[in-house]
Amino acid sequence: MSDVARNDHPTPAPCADPPAQGEGKETVFAGRIISIARSWIGTPYRHQASLKGVGCDCLGLVRGVWRELHGTEPELPPAYQPDWAERSGEDRLRNAARRHFGAELTATEMRSGDLLLFCWRPDLPAKHAGILCADNRFIHAYEQAEVIESALVPSWRRRIAGVFRFPEKV
Repeated sequence: MSDVARNDHPTPAPCADPPAQGEGKETVFAGRIISIARSWIGTPYRHQASLKGVGCDCLGLVRGVWRELHGTEPELPPAYQPDWAERSGEDRLRNAARRHFGAELTATEMRSGDLLLFCWRPDLPAKHAGILCADNRFIHAYEQAEVIESALVPSWRRRIAGVFRFPEKV
């Protein structure tokens, strides 16, 4: 993770409790996603791991939320290095999201419970993932730290490379 991104993490305030169905932009399903993601907060950062309370990286967090929602993961990621996106040049994270989450949404369509993919520069593949929990906050595994909730400040917003909605059924 870049040093710029590291400076954007004040002590987070928790997301508000999800509104009842029909209120605002959040559905009951989105509230469930957020609740699951929040239950991972404090899980230590561990590259390639995906075990709540023990360790995960950003992909491991998304995989863990998927498992709690749907059971078995649709595919297991191959082994990857921390710099895998720069090495291959292939947008593997975005391609996997398209396969399993469906159509990519625009940033204006994003809502609580959505998967956010980030890239460090517009010409690079997506390399980081998080889950939007409010209009201005998201949950992600923070490199060399733990799963945290962060403000979706301008330096994070401009790095959004993709927005995907978790499928309700698989």
